[in-house]
Amino acid sequence: MELVVGASEATMKSLLAKLGGLLAQEYTLITGVNGDLQYINDELATMQSFLRDVTTVGGGHGHRMKDWMKQIRDITYDIEDCIDDSADRLHGVPTDTCCYFLVNSIYEILTWWPRRQVATRISILKMRAQQIAERRDRYGVNNPYCPGTDGSGAGSSTVVGFDAADNQDESRQLVAVKDPVGVEEHMGDLDKRVTYIVGFGGVGKTAIATALYRKFGDRFGHRAMVTVSQSSDLETILRSIENQVKPPTSNQQKQGGSGESRFAAAVKGARDQVSRGTSAIMAKCCSSGASEEDRTKLDLLKNDLANNLKENSYLILIDDVWSATTLDNIINALPNNKDSRIIVTTRFHAVATTRREGDIRKVKGLADKESEELFRQAFHESKGSKDVTSPDKVWKMCGGLPLAIVTMAGHVACNPRRTQDEWLDLCCSPFSESGKDHGKDGGKEITQEEVGRIVSHCYNDMPAEIKTCSLYLSIFPKGQKISRKRLTRRWIAESFVCEKQGLSVEDVAETYFNHLIRRKIIRPVEHSSNGKVKKFIVHDMVLEHIVAKASEENFITVVGGNWLMQPPSTKVRRLSLQGGDSKHAKDAEKMNLSHVRSVTMFGSLNQMSSHSFKFGIVQVLDLEGCTGLKGHHTEEICKMVLLKYLSLRRTDTKKLPKTIGKLENLETLDIRETNVVELPKTVCQLERLVNILGGDKRTRKALKIPEELSKKKKMKSLRILSGIEITGGSADLHHLTELRKLAIYKLKTIGEDATFKDLSSSIEYLGGHSLRTFVVDGESSEFIRSLDDLSTPPKFLVALELSGKIMKVPSWITELTALTKVTLSVTAFWTDNLKVLSNLEVLFCLSFTLMAANQDAETLTILAENKLHSNGEVIVPDGGFKSLKLLRFSAPLLPLLSFSRDAMPGLERLELRFSLAELKVVHMTLEDKDGEGMTKKVAGELERAVKGTGGKTPKIII
Repeated sequence: MELVVGASEATMKSLLAKLGGLLAQEYTLITGVNGDLQYINDELATMQSFLRDVTTVGGGHGHRMKDWMKQIRDITYDIEDCIDDSADRLHGVPTDTCCYFLVNSIYEILTWWPRRQVATRISILKMRAQQIAERRDRYGVNNPYCPGTDGSGAGSSTVVGFDAADNQDESRQLVAVKDPVGVEEHMGDLDKRVTYIVGFGGVGKTAIATALYRKFGDRFGHRAMVTVSQSSDLETILRSIENQVKPPTSNQQKQGGSGESRFAAAVKGARDQVSRGTSAIMAKCCSSGASEEDRTKLDLLKNDLANNLKENSYLILIDDVWSATTLDNIINALPNNKDSRIIVTTRFHAVATTRREGDIRKVKGLADKESEELFRQAFHESKGSKDVTSPDKVWKMCGGLPLAIVTMAGHVACNPRRTQDEWLDLCCSPFSESGKDHGKDGGKEITQEEVGRIVSHCYNDMPAEIKTCSLYLSIFPKGQKISRKRLTRRWIAESFVCEKQGLSVEDVAETYFNHLIRRKIIRPVEHSSNGKVKKFIVHDMVLEHIVAKASEENFITVVGGNWLMQPPSTKVRRLSLQGGDSKHAKDAEKMNLSHVRSVTMFGSLNQMSSHSFKFGIVQVLDLEGCTGLKGHHTEEICKMVLLKYLSLRRTDTKKLPKTIGKLENLETLDIRETNVVELPKTVCQLERLVNILGGDKRTRKALKIPEELSKKKKMKSLRILSGIEITGGSADLHHLTELRKLAIYKLKTIGEDATFKDLSSSIEYLGGHSLRTFVVDGESSEFIRSLDDLSTPPKFLVALELSGKIMKVPSWITELTALTKVTLSVTAFWTDNLKVLSNLEVLFCLSFTLMAANQDAETLTILAENKLHSNGEVIVPDGGFKSLKLLRFSAPLLPLLSFSRDAMPGLERLELRFSLAELKVVHMTLEDKDGEGMTKKVAGELERAVKGTGGKTPKIII
């Protein structure tokens, strides 16, 4: 297996920058150390060039080369650890003091011992660097041959460099999930209690099972999805099912009850609660030797499931089962209710045949026609703006396997410079020989090993920096939906991304993400209302390949989860705890965690009961969704002075300590959906802070920012300030010239015009700089109405959300030529306003949310006026909304809505959200080219959706 060198090269770039900074800080060192640092800097620069050459040259590497590359990687990590540790223990002398020489003398005395220790470590590292260079010569590790360097100009590199400009994807989509190709024969009714979808990895089992789940799901009272895989804990699996089928709480009911939203919630619940544990624990729980406590827990869990599912039909999807015993234990724990169904996917035919009951549907490769159709479809999606010609017959080497076909299509689309002859050579190479004449037409099945070779070939073709970023995917549990922004922000914090080609680090991270989508390494499953990818997943086999690479590079150590990984024999660099409870705490205790740079936890903080958060050089700490966070945890977190990325999102956090001001390197602070309602004043000391993410978007609970933000004017690096509350003293934001997003969830009325003037002036000023997204929720609406008087509107806005009781949109909105998303809440829904908005040339999403949190008299008056205005009818005009794809309405009262014949020509999705507990009749008139078939489909979906709210089924008239 070829060693990935991208991680080493990225680490090397970051390290060389740190070395340069340390060389400039002579006061932190002692005599003689500067020479050692300079030697290390020069030696590592040469090693970086070597790694780049290795990456450029195709083909595998010998064992000696791999071992030498491993030594480079290890010393790179150790040098960076040493530098970061010295930054933690040594701080520079204040240069703005009048007694500099006195202070410097005292500083040198107080820091003599830690400086001596650092100097000793640097000297040892210098010797290691010399020994690595000498060992290479001693054992004959030759330089890689770079084609074209001999003067002949012949040859070309296997892996081309990354061009960020080619991956600035401006395309926007609304629907990510597509129907699988060529699986009609497997989509029959679920006649038996258990339906088995059998086939090896990559053949499309999960896609077929999910399509069945969507197709028949509305017939059942309860639904749930769980992923099992190699390693499984019965208790965790059953608890995941229980959480999805148990009656929702009052808060969950308020969040919406449409069929689509409940389906999305079910999928999210299943994917986010991936099965955890080990097979040993599984055996313990199910054997007669299990402890009384274990048996009691399982018995109580089974009883709870029986109570929640009794006398109700259910549909359960159990994905990727590896063990027949595991499957038996899961099915036996479910009540055998009439008309209930279970869908099982497995790679092993023995799992499907162990139980006598069931319908076995064996999935094979696609036929040639279907294979070519899928390849063309995937190739078209991936080629981007390049004029790439699809080579003939490349898809044939994939043996009809959907995963291989799609991955190969991404590989071809991202190599536009290759000729037809080069693709023909690939098809005739030994690598592709075993894939010929496979699939339904060939009559011979492709093997799992052959699939792995195709995935590996496509993966190894990627540029080094993309490989590095893709290795990061191994941090997340199998099957989990991963947030795009969460991933890219972590890349930046890990220094995997740097500015290039005039793009900011955020923009470059976006291009890396887009390239992974083009390569089909990741698959979008959810889009935001602006059409950008919001969440994605990684196919099991692709993730399995990435995990193997990450383990080989000692890039990530996973504890718990679905992968049966050996404990690391060396230092842990990045730690992903996926166990969810204290069962795996002992595994973590055995590891050397003194060099951990990134910690990610899923589930409960009990996994770190003994270590707590005493990590010296951690730069990324991601606890999103974890339970059990206490006050002493946050106190310990605030001692991690090197921390760059901190996510406490959806944790039990109630308050941030004042000591957070010590996190001078912090770039991202994510405390959304927590009980933190106010930031301490010391936050304003964090001059490197780029993202402050707070509040709750759904409930509009806001995060109060300190007045010192406006007074001290230090936080000039801020680019995102989201979910905040603005008061009189914090309204002046003129100094935040880098701000890209400002989301104000609460604007406190002070009774003084100065507050509005300061904020309006700030928005006007920032609108001429970097501001791209502006969200404001004004309780009194006075401020929103005052925005109409702006002399210079924020012309570069791409997203605008105004929530207030206003009767018309700002007159300057037509000047916002880049505006793609507009959301108007509790705003007059009139034809006049629609006419103004229809002139926005690139508007992609338009939302009217006419429901306020408190339906007061003024709100109800506006809603009533909406119905009376224009004789009670709102007409969508002709000729406008040329780019609009998504139109949303959410209201208790809505006037008659009419669309002109040529209105919204590109509209793809219409969302209507109402509170309709007493609904009796639904009238809908459709004029569509699909005719009767379209009408019947809409009628059925509408009837099921309304029925799903819990009320009586209304009469549907179409």
